[in-house]
Amino acid sequence: MSEVIKMARIRQVFQYKISLLGIRPEIWRRIQVPDDYTFWDLHVAIQDAMGWMDCHLHEFRIPNPATGAMMRIGIPDPDMMDENDMLPGWELAIAEYYSMTNPKAHYEYDFGDGWEHVVELEEILPKNPELAYPICIAGEQACPPEDCGGDWGYQNLLGILGDPDNDEYESMLTWVGGKYDPNHFDVSEVNFDDPNERWEIAFCRE
Repeated sequence: MSEVIKMARIRQVFQYKISLLGIRPEIWRRIQVPDDYTFWDLHVAIQDAMGWMDCHLHEFRIPNPATGAMMRIGIPDPDMMDENDMLPGWELAIAEYYSMTNPKAHYEYDFGDGWEHVVELEEILPKNPELAYPICIAGEQACPPEDCGGDWGYQNLLGILGDPDNDEYESMLTWVGGKYDPNHFDVSEVNFDDPNERWEIAFCRE
C-alpha cells in the first residue's frame, strides 16, 4: 500500500511520552504515531526517537483491557514456549490495547542491559493532514550509548567521561566515538525508518 493511500486512511494519531527509567535527569521523548500502528511499528518509532540502534530484543508489557492480565508483546522465541508466551508485535494493533483508560505499558530493550521505559498514551488527536507520521515533537537528554551496561554502567561511563584524569578516559572517549554530550537532544535530528523495511531486515524474509 502506498504511503499516500495509507496516510489518507488514518483518522487519528496516538501521542505518547516515552520515559527511560532509572536515570536522572530524565531521558524522554514525545511522539505521535498513526492509529493503525502495530506494536512492532511502535517499537521501531521508539527506537528511532530515543536513539537506540535496534540491535537487541525487546518486549512490551501491557494489561489486556478485557481481562486485566499482563500481556508480553515482542518477538516470540520458538525455543522458549511456556504459558507466558510472547505475542508477536507485528500482529497486534496498538489501538486494541491502548486507550485513555489503559494508557501505560512498560517497554524493555536489551534484556542484558535492561533498559526499562514507560510508554504512556497522553492523547488521541485528529491527524494533521499537513504532517507525515510518525513525528517526534519534544524530548530531553541524549540516549545512552548501546551496550554501556544499563543504568549503573551508564552512570559509571559519565563519571569517566567527566574526568580527563581518569585512567579509562581516553579508551572510553574512543569507545563512544570521540564525543558524547548527555545533555544533547535536537528534535530535528530524529529520523524515522519504515517499520516494514525494518521488519524485513530483522527477519531476513524475501
